[in-house]
Amino acid sequence: MTAIAFIGGGNMASAILGGLIENGYDSQSIFVSDPSQEKLDELAQQFNVNTNGDNEAVIAQADVVILAVKPQVMQQVIAPLKSAFDKKKPLIISVAAGISLESLSAWTSSDLSIVRCMPNTPALVQQGASGLLANQNVSDDEKALTNSILSAVGISVWVNSETELDAVTALSGSGPAYFFLFIESMISAGEQLGLTAETAKQLALQTALGAATMASKSELEPAQLRKNVTSPNGTTEQAILSFQKQGLEASVKTAMEAAFNRSIELSKELAK
Repeated sequence: MTAIAFIGGGNMASAILGGLIENGYDSQSIFVSDPSQEKLDELAQQFNVNTNGDNEAVIAQADVVILAVKPQVMQQVIAPLKSAFDKKKPLIISVAAGISLESLSAWTSSDLSIVRCMPNTPALVQQGASGLLANQNVSDDEKALTNSILSAVGISVWVNSETELDAVTALSGSGPAYFFLFIESMISAGEQLGLTAETAKQLALQTALGAATMASKSELEPAQLRKNVTSPNGTTEQAILSFQKQGLEASVKTAMEAAFNRSIELSKELAK
């Protein structure tokens, strides 16, 4: 079985390795390093994986290395590991936002197969949506291996450029927060219309879950599903007309463009 090493044992690493084990992956083929012994003990107890405080030691065991450290410390963590990467030549998957393939190659080796992954927080409940970008060294088999690993926490799609990955960041990377804000607003409005806070919360959450599930399972486009719910002169139509009058579509576009532009800025800042 493919041996997988995680450099960093935080939330995203825990989500991926937990999803792998839940889907039948051998826990003894998973290795995790982290500077916190408390975190390592927690992961060993929870998932029965191999842990070590030495990054080079886990790389030596690995066919795949998942970089799951904070973007701000990525360079200082992986630059000292060049010789370990050169010796083992694993497939590298980075889940750190904003760190370009060019930077990752410069800090490790231009000969390595490297995949950038832009995950999102629903990966913590195995409902993630990830964008993937490969460098020129990644083979079709390595792409398939990447897909099989990340399928443990949701869906993944391949893109062709850093710019497209910035767009993924604006859509699915930051997207959960947009929906959380909308749910917050629905709960607040429900309370103002006379519902209790708990009732408004239950109804808003289930409505969001139901709409997303329906859209994902239906052969119809979301626009058509919306039209099917919107009866002429009905209550839904009045709400939709109000959203459109207040420029909801334009607001969403402006917000995503802001996230897209900030993603580009962050990549430039982190490359310095």
